[in-house]
Amino acid sequence: MSRIGYKAIQLPEGVEVSQKGNVVTVKGPKGSLSREISPLISMTVADGEVKFDREASDDKKLKMVHGTTRANVNNMVEGVVKGFSKTLKLVGVGYRSQVKGKTLVLTVGYSNPVEMAIPEDLEVKVEKNTTIVISGMSKQHVGDFAADVRAVRKPEPYKGKGIRYENEHIIRKEGKTGK
Repeated sequence: MSRIGYKAIQLPEGVEVSQKGNVVTVKGPKGSLSREISPLISMTVADGEVKFDREASDDKKLKMVHGTTRANVNNMVEGVVKGFSKTLKLVGVGYRSQVKGKTLVLTVGYSNPVEMAIPEDLEVKVEKNTTIVISGMSKQHVGDFAADVRAVRKPEPYKGKGIRYENEHIIRKEGKTGK
């Protein structure tokens, strides 16, 4: 059984956590993030640490919400201090990307380039035309946008062409064999 929900979150210097109703707000050097938590979970902030408790119920769903709430707030604290980033690689002949203003333009083998609007809270950098670095404070927003970019051209199992995460290993299939 996981005990993540009972672990206290140590607040780094310059980070402030507050709760108003069910909304938790974390402010730090990079900005602030807010998230709504379950009313069944109680949060206390004291002595530079944040603790979470749940009702005296052993309901399985409540236990899951307890651990998830703690993990989400911990990610918010880490995001306002360091931030999160994901790196994507474009593999394929002629595959390239570029940033035009607030738009990511992907040329990945379709007849027309694919244009994606970059969300306001994220920063996208293109290095060497084939490497895309997506960074921001919210782990969820970074991961969602990276998944959307990857979904434009998923890596295929025969040649390995497509958009993949930096350390992702694609299991390759053997092609047809002739007589």
